[in-house]
Amino acid sequence: MVVPNRTVTAPPVPDVAVYGVQQRKRDKQHRPWIVRWSVGRRQRSKSFRTRNEAERYRAGLLVAVQNGLSFDAQSGEPAAWQPAPEDVAVYRWSQQWLAEQWPEWAPRTRDSAVEAIARFVALLARPLAPPPPSGLRRHLMMSLRPGGECPDLDAERWLEKWSLPLNQLSRPLLASVDSRLGLRDDGGALAPSTASRFRKVSRACVRRAVDLGVLDVDPWPPPPRGRSKRKAARVRHTVNVRVLPDPSTMERIIDALASSQPASRTYRVMTAVVYYAGLRPSEVVMLRQGALVLPKRGWGRIEVTEADIDFDVPGEPKTGPRSVPIPPQLVKILAEWVDAHQFGAGDLLFRTRTGRRPARSNWSRALQRATAASGAHPMRVYDCRHAAATTWLRAGVPLGEVAKRLGHSVETLVSTYVGALEGDEVLANDRIEQALTPPPKETARSRSKIERSP
Repeated sequence: MVVPNRTVTAPPVPDVAVYGVQQRKRDKQHRPWIVRWSVGRRQRSKSFRTRNEAERYRAGLLVAVQNGLSFDAQSGEPAAWQPAPEDVAVYRWSQQWLAEQWPEWAPRTRDSAVEAIARFVALLARPLAPPPPSGLRRHLMMSLRPGGECPDLDAERWLEKWSLPLNQLSRPLLASVDSRLGLRDDGGALAPSTASRFRKVSRACVRRAVDLGVLDVDPWPPPPRGRSKRKAARVRHTVNVRVLPDPSTMERIIDALASSQPASRTYRVMTAVVYYAGLRPSEVVMLRQGALVLPKRGWGRIEVTEADIDFDVPGEPKTGPRSVPIPPQLVKILAEWVDAHQFGAGDLLFRTRTGRRPARSNWSRALQRATAASGAHPMRVYDCRHAAATTWLRAGVPLGEVAKRLGHSVETLVSTYVGALEGDEVLANDRIEQALTPPPKETARSRSKIERSP
């Protein structure tokens, strides 16, 4: 049964429309009566167990419209219906805070913040709350985003009923939450950088409530004494340099990439840029002709100012812009590529025939075929960057210069490519021995020879 829709729109609030009550058949949640209304262009709805409840709620909306009340953009209900700030649940406050910050964040930052807040909200429930639904975390990852969906009605109802009010946050409670934010679901410890990110985002959300006067004081406790002074044990992700190709093998692999397929020539040039310039694949796909300095002879240069931060979305490189010298071999390859396609200064160098970014999977498959044809060890696209780093280190390039070209810190460089530095011990020993060995003493015979010499 569907009650005929009627629209009531009052002149003082022309962007709010209230529709009739509808009955939804086959409702598994036993809330078949729905009130629908719109605020601006956004449709809203709320379900009820009985028709009387739905009619009362709809009547309240009509009265609010006729009285010219303003409607809250977040909830869609009259602003006068919203709870006092001290009664706002942590779940709803987190939604508002994310919506406030959203326009200023890059896509990666948004995903990272939602992940952190989803963990934070899931840890803050009222006393005596029943266990949350199994899909709570997944639901929060969707519903916390501005305009996000609510995929799990059970999880949404649990949050509405059991999410802790903001004014009940206390230092002992948040001290426990701070500790649990550093743990995985299985109880193991998260990576220190990940745990720090979760804590930083969650505290910023609470701190905003203090800045706006919703909370009188910051309830988040300071870190335990000594934690900031202790260096967390870092997991070293070293590269197995023994399986990386040497320069002659990499040259054969790059040449073998070109085949009868038109896209293969694109992958050849892209792989050459990764190896000879040490760029990240995400930086290669966003290279523009204006970023290249390609002289007729000698070394050139690439100004790395963009990277792919989401699929085909440009942004700043992971470690910031940098300038990378490139050898004559790459200068020649890029010059031929630019001349063959007649790029403009702002044109992207590597696009498909449809104008999209080359797929990483196709690039990887092309590289696998080339390595197999060259008899080399199987490798990923990113391994070409590792091969560049080990080539430079073994050539004796100073650590600081290699780190600068890769966009790394020297600490990260040494810990990642420690295997490439193994041969430096013998060289270092020889140099130290020479420095410690005193010059040979002059004998009387040698002095007499020097005195008699004309």
